[in-house]
Amino acid sequence: MNAVMPLIDLRPPVEDMLSEVCRGLAQTPKRISSKYFYDARGSALFEQICAQPEYYLTRTELGILQQQIGAIAEALGPDVLLIEFGSGSGIKTERLLRGMRTPVAYVPIDISRSALRASAEALRQALPGVPIIPVCADFTQALSLPTAPRPTKRRVLFFPGSTLGNFSTDDALALLRRMRQVVGTGGAVLIGLDMKKSVERLEAAYNDAAGVTAEFTLNLLVRLNRELGADFAVDRFRHRARYNRLAGRIETHLLSQCRQQVSLDGQRFEFAAGEAMLVEYSAKYDQTDVERMASKSGLAVERVFSDAEGDFSLQLLSAV
Repeated sequence: MNAVMPLIDLRPPVEDMLSEVCRGLAQTPKRISSKYFYDARGSALFEQICAQPEYYLTRTELGILQQQIGAIAEALGPDVLLIEFGSGSGIKTERLLRGMRTPVAYVPIDISRSALRASAEALRQALPGVPIIPVCADFTQALSLPTAPRPTKRRVLFFPGSTLGNFSTDDALALLRRMRQVVGTGGAVLIGLDMKKSVERLEAAYNDAAGVTAEFTLNLLVRLNRELGADFAVDRFRHRARYNRLAGRIETHLLSQCRQQVSLDGQRFEFAAGEAMLVEYSAKYDQTDVERMASKSGLAVERVFSDAEGDFSLQLLSAV
């Protein structure tokens, strides 16, 4: 029976997180990277978000994987080394791996060690014939991949969930170029992208009636208090997510409910009443956007797999 190989821990030290958060709080407007949402509690809350009726993204993408897995596997080909940035729970990956022909190994890369261990173990039990090599790292930074256990015909990087939309345009292009480098000549990126649609549906997806997304957003401050020694008064902030038509993205902020100070690493940061701190982008795309980004990143659209309504797509981008 296959075992999960020892976790390769390339996670950046806490000092890197501290300095990045301090720089973000010193900016105007203030901002904190969405990558810090995913401690153990944040990862669990995100799984709850995916189950909310307003959040169509996950169930639509899973539906595409279930209904079109034969065509997807055929497009990927046999003997693939499957790499994933931000592996999460692994539900989508399990569906993909089950349909693939003789995958060489699966390399999940995630910044949350707890989520990474849990998903790797779950996949080991579900797919005992697939070697799993977990890497704890920040995938936005340069990293080296572990050696594959046998010869590989193609490297494919799986990036579901429309996570690319969490990056600014320039950072998204930089990430796509890094993916191109990781998969190399002949490789490919299978990427999930949320397509443009009505503002009402988009905003509802990030403001669920149960308040799970709001709790998820505010948990970022709980994490900063616990891990970095900050003193955010969490109840003095609230979640807001709105669609920016011009930029084509949901922009999520934490709003200060009053004038207040926050201390971190010996520094004090002033918040005005109503001041908005950016914590996440969630960009939406049309096909022209996708083709333009791919072209600028050394990639080309090879295949598009979409639901009948065109709400979401999995796009296979080949390295050129």
